[in-house]
Amino acid sequence: MRPEPPESHETLVRDHTVYACVMGSRAFGLATEDSDTDRRGVFLAPTALFWRFEKPPTHVEGPREEQFSWELERFCELALRANPNILECLHSPLVDSVDDTGLELLSLREAFLSRRAYETFTRYAHGQRRKLDADVRTHGAPRWKHAMHLLRLLMSARDLLRTGVLTIDVGEARESLLAVKRGEVPWPEVEARMNRLARECEEAARHSPLPDEPDRRRVEGFLVRTRRASALQPGPYDEVVQGVVRGRSNGTSPPSAA
Repeated sequence: MRPEPPESHETLVRDHTVYACVMGSRAFGLATEDSDTDRRGVFLAPTALFWRFEKPPTHVEGPREEQFSWELERFCELALRANPNILECLHSPLVDSVDDTGLELLSLREAFLSRRAYETFTRYAHGQRRKLDADVRTHGAPRWKHAMHLLRLLMSARDLLRTGVLTIDVGEARESLLAVKRGEVPWPEVEARMNRLARECEEAARHSPLPDEPDRRRVEGFLVRTRRASALQPGPYDEVVQGVVRGRSNGTSPPSAA
């Protein structure tokens, strides 16, 4: 019997999403009337799809506008590297949907956090700062929305390094940040804030309660359990694969590992 064709990217997101949230200005507490709704998610590709030559995608854009999703393994990999966008996605206060696998993923949030965040957050911040400086040289002013978000990122990184907790809602800083977005704060003052926050991040990194490295073993254990459970699910993929995973191949058990 010929195997079923691989699932479409849209189907993977629609039927296999384990965690979905809203990100961007709405999650940061900086939304205004014209703000978009940025949707992010994590899907679990059925394990049997990995036995094919054509592997499932590591990420999918859409199918809704402003929607982007990662396959679970890719998401965990990036989170272990302290990718700012991924870590913030895990800490969104606006959760659209979550299943049991997603709840276990969220329970691992602290396992992904480490002092690596200092390097990744500040490296991203430096890249954005160079773009802002180029805008000022070329146009006489930065893109104020980007300047606001860079300030927000630096504040978030500083507080994470100080406390070991990542909070992405800006809280009481909302109005001062929106004033930057509206261009009401002179660039030299914004620049001074950025420089001060960068120094505070550096100081916080030296005394951070975060571990030097993330808990990779704990995250990998979760991924292996999840892949195994997926392989055991009944579905139109490959019955032989399910038999092997259960420890039955042609009626015999596989040899035990040494």
